[in-house]
Amino acid sequence: MYQGEAGVEQALLLAGGVTQPHGDYESSMQLLESGAFGEAGFKRLHVAGHPEGNKDIDPDGSMTNVDSALRWKQAFSDTSDADMAIATQFCFEAAPVIDWADALAERGITLPIHIGVAGPAKLQTLIKFSIACGVGASLRVLQRRAKDLTKLLLPFTPDEFLSDLAAYKVANPDFGISHVHFFPLGGIKTNANWAIENGGTSATPASQS
Repeated sequence: MYQGEAGVEQALLLAGGVTQPHGDYESSMQLLESGAFGEAGFKRLHVAGHPEGNKDIDPDGSMTNVDSALRWKQAFSDTSDADMAIATQFCFEAAPVIDWADALAERGITLPIHIGVAGPAKLQTLIKFSIACGVGASLRVLQRRAKDLTKLLLPFTPDEFLSDLAAYKVANPDFGISHVHFFPLGGIKTNANWAIENGGTSATPASQS
């Protein structure tokens, strides 16, 4: 295990979107049940969250299976010594994310949420990654921007998305999003510089991870 060889203390457990499992496990829940992450001294475990659903898991477009999996992981967290959190794919629109996070809380799923944020990048780059990563529902935000020729050539930044989440967090301190984590789709240096320049301002709803 990498934990023993390199002192790794955190893990992101993802099943992936393959049709046939490549090995003995077909879900992250089976990985958690294996005991490998409880016995190896991991201090933080992250599991997937899907604000826009996941058609690999729910082909009918519902949230039935993804929500059931999160309820299972919530129950598992109560028996684990590791801190657990939900890490999501990158999103662009605050309102659906807020609705999703609040709906989870209403169903008793209170694991902290680390919301995915696309770092500054060219619009064409974001559209390409959005399609490849299955966040098609968020494309409407990018499509609206693409229609504005004055913005078409400018880098897309997550200012509005994060500001909207921050405002909601201020008004609702118990809101489930506790951290943001960046996808540096426009480059690590570009993302790091943007985060440094905007860190600690109203554009940041919570700690970065």
